Amino acid sequence: MKTKHLLLVLITFLLVMPLGAQTADQILDKVDQLTSAPKDAKQTIRMVLTDRNGREQVRNAIIWQKGKDKRLIKFTSPASYKGISFLSLPNDVMYVYMPAYGKERRIASSVRNQKFAGTDLTYEDLQAKSYKDKYNARLLKKDANQFVLELTSKERSQYSKVILTVNKNYLPVKAEFFNRGNQKVKELTFNFVKSGNYWYAKVITAKDLKTKHSTRMEVISTQFDTGLSDNIFSIRFMKQ
Repeated sequence: MKTKHLLLVLITFLLVMPLGAQTADQILDKVDQLTSAPKDAKQTIRMVLTDRNGREQVRNAIIWQKGKDKRLIKFTSPASYKGISFLSLPNDVMYVYMPAYGKERRIASSVRNQKFAGTDLTYEDLQAKSYKDKYNARLLKKDANQFVLELTSKERSQYSKVILTVNKNYLPVKAEFFNRGNQKVKELTFNFVKSGNYWYAKVITAKDLKTKHSTRMEVISTQFDTGLSDNIFSIRFMKQ
């Protein structure tokens, strides 16, 4: 009798479940496949930092990326920021380099909530790691145009959760970050474009909802699959 009951429940579930239904992990995996598709990338970016009074600061930087877990960001201007660098490596290893001090510093897990060089992005935000490796995912809702996922970190994090909105093409549209008190503290929006076979975020805007400060990052030029050397993702190169 018990076996018949379980069989009935299973049949009912299969009849009710829509064809082609996807789990949150499957959706997140597709997001990773698209956003991390290039073997490597080199991008020149322009950052515009805007405070609550509308005052702007402009900075330029270069980002090198290899695979899903190697990233180097280095400011090229203005002179007061030139050479400031952030390096993210596999196994949760991260460094920051400040030319004024002439020495790199490994970023401890306890300070990964600190902002990088006055932007609205923390070291944790900038870490080179795929969504699926970094988060557990739960599907909150979906419709014909988008999926909404709740992400919780698999490791120590400054955030209690991230609400990620993904469009029907499996590209991120918006990420909302909540602190440990479950208050929304930051919002990222993404504008993806396609170059050849690859999609990339042409513009990313980060807004700190408490300070009313924002950072807008626009890709000025990009190169994919140029065979970047592993030597680029090193302390020696970040200090050059």
